[in-house]
Amino acid sequence: MPYRYYAIPVFTLLLLGLADTGYLIYSHYRNYTDISFSSFCALTKAINCDTVSQSPWSILFGLPLAIWGLFSYLLYLMIFLAASRRRKGAETLWHLLFLLGLVYTITSIWFGYVSATKVKAYCLLCLASYGISFALCFYAWIIRCRFCGDSLLRGTKKGMAYLFSSWFLTGSILCLVAILLFLKANLPRYWEYTLPPPSTTVAHGLTAEGNPWIGAEDGEITIHEYADYQCFQCSKMHLLLRRLIAEHPGKIKLIHHHYPMDHEFNTIVVPEPFHVGSGKMSMIAIYAASKGKFWEMNDALYQMGRDKQPFNTRTLAEKTGFSGGELAAATRHPQIREFLAYDIRQGMKLGITGTPSYVVDGKVYAGSIPSEILRKIMQ
Repeated sequence: MPYRYYAIPVFTLLLLGLADTGYLIYSHYRNYTDISFSSFCALTKAINCDTVSQSPWSILFGLPLAIWGLFSYLLYLMIFLAASRRRKGAETLWHLLFLLGLVYTITSIWFGYVSATKVKAYCLLCLASYGISFALCFYAWIIRCRFCGDSLLRGTKKGMAYLFSSWFLTGSILCLVAILLFLKANLPRYWEYTLPPPSTTVAHGLTAEGNPWIGAEDGEITIHEYADYQCFQCSKMHLLLRRLIAEHPGKIKLIHHHYPMDHEFNTIVVPEPFHVGSGKMSMIAIYAASKGKFWEMNDALYQMGRDKQPFNTRTLAEKTGFSGGELAAATRHPQIREFLAYDIRQGMKLGITGTPSYVVDGKVYAGSIPSEILRKIMQ
């Protein structure tokens, strides 16, 4: 193969791409299933792989985007191995590899735009994948220009004819497609959270201070939850606690406190715009609590936060049985705002600077609850 010195970097790039997407799949799964997981590239607010994994943009056509990336590299690898064979006509496959690399590059540009404008955070491993896609396209372009004399159109036709004439290559690609379709149909949708609804078998009510609680009125352990409806980790931890309550209804009393990381409401802890709208979401939840429907509203608000939906009182009203007008009025009610301010002040007195935070037996735990406390509950 006269172009083997050009092909070696391509093979190296493919191995790097497979390793990169493999870790992204692992990271995506752990982000949704392990309350204590944090990837090594969750560095800052702007450079944070976990933020990207937790966004709805990480799912494409019912599968994690990283899985699509893995299969894309495998498809490229199959065609690359066929193009590297010492067989007449095999070099025409480089025209297909160039076009495939071009598609990968355009797709990378699009998802880079999404990261910048929608997610507003970047994943270092995703950026590496974008670079690999560009490099694959570049090397395929060099090889096709130097070693394949046909024009792109004519070479593509010859490449397609060669692909379909090779039963092994065609069969391998069809097997790859079949595996992808099987995964799409059967992979558990671990990224979709479902909260167990408050039922007649699980007690809930309001404390003397007016904070909603759920679980056991006189439980073995009382957990005070300080949370923000736009915080993914808050949502993940809340799901875990609600499931534990459903499984061990006599052990836990979970008391909810509002602590929106919204600069409009929490100005000392959050001096700059962040989680805009989460304060109004808390005000609506406080209003729902006064009408005896806190937990229904709580679940709808967490769902809205997970889906990164724009704050919309009409959408919330449709889901929870309120009118859009009364929910909008709740966001302007001075007494509700004062109740929220009291929750925030209580959290500040405890030294809480981020969400989620938990208070158990007077001790504050930031981010998650220690495993030994959770094991005690599950015994």
